[in-house]
Amino acid sequence: MWVVKIGGSLNNDPVLPQWLELLAQLGGGRVTLVCGGGGFADEVRRAQGHWHFGDLQAHNMAVLAMAQSAYLAHGLRPDLRMATNKTELHEVLHSGHAAVWLPFDWLRDQPGANTSWELSSDSIALDLARQLNAERLVVVKSCAIDPAASLADLSASGVLDSRFAGIAAGAAFPIDVMHRAELARMRALLLGDVRLSEA
Repeated sequence: MWVVKIGGSLNNDPVLPQWLELLAQLGGGRVTLVCGGGGFADEVRRAQGHWHFGDLQAHNMAVLAMAQSAYLAHGLRPDLRMATNKTELHEVLHSGHAAVWLPFDWLRDQPGANTSWELSSDSIALDLARQLNAERLVVVKSCAIDPAASLADLSASGVLDSRFAGIAAGAAFPIDVMHRAELARMRALLLGDVRLSEA
């Protein structure tokens, strides 16, 4: 089973339906999609900057922003089935469909180390991949990706959040960070074409 995280920056991008189509067509039975908050999360940042409320409330609002993006993905591609927990995710995958995860389990009642902007939907997707014993994590971004950069480099440069590389240390599965234009590479990965996926 794979976890594929699509950045919220794709929410307004014409390429988004192509990614969703690819995951629905080739990811049935094995792909769980995690959606970033995108503009919905940007609005949370704006509101917090204006009203100066706490990080706990901002965290929960940002998690709900991810859920809004998940509902958007489902609205564009209803054959991606929604699920909120491990049991539901496994049921969707066993039915032969790809899943879209609603991250309600990440809502918090108390502030803590994970209720800050240092940890984004990238690290939340990584945590889900660990919980599900995923075979692979793919993180899709709109920004340019240096193929030679390590996860630590990508965290330091802001491509990934500052907590990602530390959380990823010792991960039992490969982690691919790819640009939104790399649909052919993703297709090759899903089809098991090693030559294209590593090109």
